Amino acid sequence: MADYIVRATAAGAAIRAFAITSRDLVETARQDHNTSPIMTAALGRLLSGGAMMGTMLKGEKDLLTLQIQCSGPARGLTVTADANGHVKGFVNNPIVELPPNKDGHLNVGGALDLGILSVIKDMGLKEPYVGQCQLQTGEIAEDLTYYFATSEQIPSAVGLGVLMNKNNTVRQAGGFIIQLMPFTSDEIIEKLEKRIAEIDSVTMMLERGLTPEGILEEILGDFGLEITDKIPAAFVCDCSKERVSRALSTLSKKDLDDIINDGESIEVKCQFCNKAYEFSVEELKELRK
Repeated sequence: MADYIVRATAAGAAIRAFAITSRDLVETARQDHNTSPIMTAALGRLLSGGAMMGTMLKGEKDLLTLQIQCSGPARGLTVTADANGHVKGFVNNPIVELPPNKDGHLNVGGALDLGILSVIKDMGLKEPYVGQCQLQTGEIAEDLTYYFATSEQIPSAVGLGVLMNKNNTVRQAGGFIIQLMPFTSDEIIEKLEKRIAEIDSVTMMLERGLTPEGILEEILGDFGLEITDKIPAAFVCDCSKERVSRALSTLSKKDLDDIINDGESIEVKCQFCNKAYEFSVEELKELRK
């Protein structure tokens, strides 16, 4: 099953909902960055959440960036998404090994520890929108839930999960975001809270063969669920030699001269996908002009 996101409403549009299956895009990220299982889970959760949040953007060219700065050994993560299901991301430290947490699961919270989640929305205005909150658990789903409540004042429930195979490839990945609109009645809120407390984890639902539609049906089936959109999702990096050239050309002349005087070509890697671009001494001299 290829990765995709569904958008939906329920309870007469008092609830809006998103769900994703993201195994392929998380596996692509794992291969690109050679991440350990804990960091695959951390990056996979943030990629899945970011892809869904990207589809909340209104403009075709709008961009969303999720950035976690943290004190734990992960040292931070960055994910960028657009409105069309395209997402990319990287971790500052791809190899983190820790014992399982008290529930026997990959200890993502321990890898991140204390930190700040920043949500940056570039909507083509002079200044991007920036919202920030402290990490609550470092498990990412709870941190996004807290962000929505405090920075956007939208009561939300976020579920994210990544399940690994024994050979460290990605077995399952996905998630959901359920949000309440301001006019939602107390009765619906109470009923929804009760339902969310009863459901299986995201990875268990995926292991049971549930699609994104099936996940939302499981949560919102009694609320008059209406699926409105289905959007393909993928790990897509738009890097190119030209873009890397532009980045290199911002170096000071002294720094460029130092590199040129070494007399050897250099290799520059894209942070988001690890693709390497080689620049000869002649190309560097052209950039210096």
